[in-house]
Amino acid sequence: MERQPLEHRPGGSPDRGEPDGATDREAKDPEALKPKDRRPAGEPASRAGTERPPAPRPPTYTVVSNPVSIEHGDLNVLFSGESQTRPGHRIGPKVYDFWLLHHVLSGTGVYRVEGAEYRLRAGHAFLIAPGRLIEYMADELDPWRYRWVAFAGSQSGELVGSAGFAPARPVADTGASRRPAALIGRIQRAFREGGRLAHLEAAGCLRLLLVEYGKALAREDAPAPGPGAGGNELVQRIVHYLSTQYAEPVSIELMAATLGFSRAYLSRVFKRHTGMTPVAFLLRLRIDHARRLLRERLELTVEQIAASVGFQDPLYFSKQFRRICGMPPTAYRESMVRLGPARRGG
Repeated sequence: MERQPLEHRPGGSPDRGEPDGATDREAKDPEALKPKDRRPAGEPASRAGTERPPAPRPPTYTVVSNPVSIEHGDLNVLFSGESQTRPGHRIGPKVYDFWLLHHVLSGTGVYRVEGAEYRLRAGHAFLIAPGRLIEYMADELDPWRYRWVAFAGSQSGELVGSAGFAPARPVADTGASRRPAALIGRIQRAFREGGRLAHLEAAGCLRLLLVEYGKALAREDAPAPGPGAGGNELVQRIVHYLSTQYAEPVSIELMAATLGFSRAYLSRVFKRHTGMTPVAFLLRLRIDHARRLLRERLELTVEQIAASVGFQDPLYFSKQFRRICGMPPTAYRESMVRLGPARRGG
């Protein structure tokens, strides 16, 4: 049995409990759906036709619920749907007890949340957080069509925050990208097809969906083009890469190829922001980890520690350790042992 929250029909008609479709008169009289000619008396029909609003699209409403579980857990997609709203269709003011994410496919509308107002179009997404007083309304002349996904769980807040959403930033603009709509469509397809893994597929698609919005929000935060633009972000990527790969036989050439830059450019940007080259940073990173192992893992030999932090040659490791720390690895370990556990700090 599909789960439909009481009075929640995003894009539908919550008060009467019916889909957001044509009225009885409109269903019986197709002429009722045609745009009216409102040109002033005496105005040529040809001129009025160029200013006439677009013909209204027939209202539609579909929703499909999670066939496996409606328990919140860590992260669970509860239901998903799509609607072509009727002109001026309004939801709220109201609150929800779950997260609700809409992606606009076409048309325009307004989203209001606790005093803030956002005018949205195709490519925009708006996030509704649990407990927040919200209202959203379709445009009178060009009502929006959107897809939505409802979700809940203990990890939900952390995930939307990681993507870049915040109480003061509930809207993302993905431009012409079709991927967000496709991911929501995949969630709906998984629920329709059913199966015991449908909820896992839906949760995976939701994570990918939040990645798309995270990329869009990150583009909005990107610095204006100019000398050094994006340098801090690139430096952070270099630091993350080396911090996770230091124990492997990594080279700066391999890192540059992985990140999509030349070695010369990578080194130039990194040195401008940190005062050292990536090679020097990697060496110090390895030596710092070696010092920790020398202090904390007394059962490991110097050769084993060298291999553990990415050095192929233990003699080269000892030489570099002595150059940076002022003593060989064995002497450093002995000095730490004499200090005792309570005083070992490096």
